[in-house]
Amino acid sequence: MLNFSNNKLNNEGRLRTVLDIGCGVASFGAYLLSSDIIAMSLAPNDVHQNQIQFALERGIPAYVGVLGTKRLPYPSRSFELAHCSRCRIDWLQRDGILLLELDRLLRPGGYFAYSSPEAYAQDEEDLRIWKQMSDLVGRMCWRIAAKRNQTVIWQKPLTNDCYMEREPGVQPPLCRSDDDPDAVWGVSMQACITLYSDYDQGVKGSGLTSWPARLTSPPPRLADFGYSNEMFQKDTELWRRRVESYWDLLSPKIESDTLRNLMDMKANLGSFGAALRRKDVWVMNVVPEDGPNTLKVIYDRGLIGTVHNWCESFSTYPRTYDLLHAWTVFSDIEKKGCSGEDLLLEIDRILRPRGFVIIRDKQAVIDFVKRYLVALHWETVATADSSIESDHDGDDIVLIIQKKLWLTSGSLKDTE
Repeated sequence: MLNFSNNKLNNEGRLRTVLDIGCGVASFGAYLLSSDIIAMSLAPNDVHQNQIQFALERGIPAYVGVLGTKRLPYPSRSFELAHCSRCRIDWLQRDGILLLELDRLLRPGGYFAYSSPEAYAQDEEDLRIWKQMSDLVGRMCWRIAAKRNQTVIWQKPLTNDCYMEREPGVQPPLCRSDDDPDAVWGVSMQACITLYSDYDQGVKGSGLTSWPARLTSPPPRLADFGYSNEMFQKDTELWRRRVESYWDLLSPKIESDTLRNLMDMKANLGSFGAALRRKDVWVMNVVPEDGPNTLKVIYDRGLIGTVHNWCESFSTYPRTYDLLHAWTVFSDIEKKGCSGEDLLLEIDRILRPRGFVIIRDKQAVIDFVKRYLVALHWETVATADSSIESDHDGDDIVLIIQKKLWLTSGSLKDTE
């Protein structure tokens, strides 16, 4: 419907990250994979949330979320496209606050594909909803990019010009200048329009390179953290070497199709996930809620992720990930006064049978984890110190563990 050049869904690499809302079993996200597009499939926390488990079993990125009063756990300008197909969401509630949350998440020129009977306007109620939505998105400066039957695709403006040209008092208002659009952990949604940064306004867009070059190109928002391009490149190379070392240690235990769903529990700039570009895997990049909000850099690299506090449980079903990578995560939660035992149990809950955990931390943490291996039915695959790697990163120790497939004695009797 959008008629991109050469009829490529990813628009020559310019469309990379997608948010699929009310995703069902994530068939939309599955369809996009062959076009080098990665979708964060989001299921509202309602009666259909168990479909997320099916999505993850299919090896498709998915997350249980809440479209309520709090912002979704993604920074502003993270997605090129949002999608809602019969997702049963009332977009007009509370002065259109949910549509305005989508507006916050879409990049300059981003699209919202909406497929619903209201867009077809066949009866009086559908016509009423369609008119109200059309009026709202018009005041938000969205325009119709394409429309066919019951599907409409709206597009955000590339610049702030339209917002600044609106008549005084037009609703929804612009967000206050002191509102941080990237603050998401426990932050309430705002019924306002988020203006683009001066940089986005100047370049009339996000200024990102096309995929896959954006994976290793320093993104513009890197400067928000005081990181130089050289620091970015060094970090990318550092984790390339580390991941190569991890795979050497894992190689006796894995085949090319052993791993699919991976999680980096402390992703920083996303370089662990970037190093896996040639593997048939995807990575959920998790950024701590109390550290630098580097998640926007991760999305700008064409990867996906979320914000989380590892003193709490992660929003996913049990046994949904094949490998978890924990770089100094145990040391971090210890500083917060949280329980390392609880984190071990949460990792065990998330990890599939025969899945792997890579723990990179201090010797004291490694000794702590080893005390619980038997109780958790985990076994050591490999142990190494940083001396085997060219970066010699302090006194970090690498411990690779595999979760056993085990049954209770009662279960064994049932199978006889």
